[in-house]
Amino acid sequence: MRLENILALTHGELVNSPFVNSFENIVFDARSVKRGDLFVAFDETMIEDAVLNGAYGVVFDKPTQISDSEIAWIKVKDLQEALERILRFILIDKEIEVYECNEIILKLALQVVTEPNFIALHGDIQTLYKMLSSLENGASILFSPALTSKELFTNVKKLPLNPNESINIIEQTLFETSFIYDNIFYERQLISPFFMPYLEQLLHLFKVLKINFRLRKFTPIDHFEAVFTNKNFEIKEFGTSDKVLIFEKNTTLIEKEIEFLQKQATWANILYLIPFTAVESLSQELRENPNIVRYKSENEIKNLLREHSFHFALIVGANKSILTKPLTKQTEVSLFDFY
Repeated sequence: MRLENILALTHGELVNSPFVNSFENIVFDARSVKRGDLFVAFDETMIEDAVLNGAYGVVFDKPTQISDSEIAWIKVKDLQEALERILRFILIDKEIEVYECNEIILKLALQVVTEPNFIALHGDIQTLYKMLSSLENGASILFSPALTSKELFTNVKKLPLNPNESINIIEQTLFETSFIYDNIFYERQLISPFFMPYLEQLLHLFKVLKINFRLRKFTPIDHFEAVFTNKNFEIKEFGTSDKVLIFEKNTTLIEKEIEFLQKQATWANILYLIPFTAVESLSQELRENPNIVRYKSENEIKNLLREHSFHFALIVGANKSILTKPLTKQTEVSLFDFY
């Protein structure tokens, strides 16, 4: 890519008068730099090595000493924004289809084995650049605006509608599902029935795009994550205790998850721990639910759990790392001291 194009795309300032005017590749790791490359200095401590390895230019956003006046030194306001603009320009010329989805569908897609021409996009801007800059024409991309900037793409499509339910649930618990899809039986998958509508949308996209895929064993995706514990809140093996904490960081899913639990576990005593800031977004009916307990700080959660009787506790706005923290004014118990 020519120097003037890099300057225009990154809104960069050329701080010297170099002899070079074009670059072979864009590189982020000085150890991978070859003669003619443009080094983007996310790690400014690697600049000198990049220059020694033959970089023809350095893009930087922190105070930097010019060590070789023959190569281009390009100062930008923000490296991530600069690289996003370059990547957007590269993608304009590629014949690709880009679909946006919610965070759950994207995380499910990351667990499905597909053909190389389908990419579930996730990672920092350096990872995205490596994945997308060499993308071949005809590829399909799935991304979530909650995880990746929509500004990377000029033409984004919505997921195709699935008019009919295509997953046949054979057996289910709150956290496991056995189901049939396209005449294939998937037994005791570690995926809650709560996620089935999202999985249906993903599988329908594969069908529309004629993407071959293979479902493997699902693992937790940081949403509606079940953790079995004993009375001391020590983590136990899946299915081996009668107390279950369900963690959900995304506050926008509260109402759907409460509805699911009320419908699927009518027999259970269910507790809902929700941040004060998120309660106001609930419907009036839910705000009056006596099982909803408000909290101000994550430090309160374990004590609140001790104060209430429950089978399941939906904990919104926190993750299971709180189980490793000591109870307020109490001695910390190691997760490995099972008894």
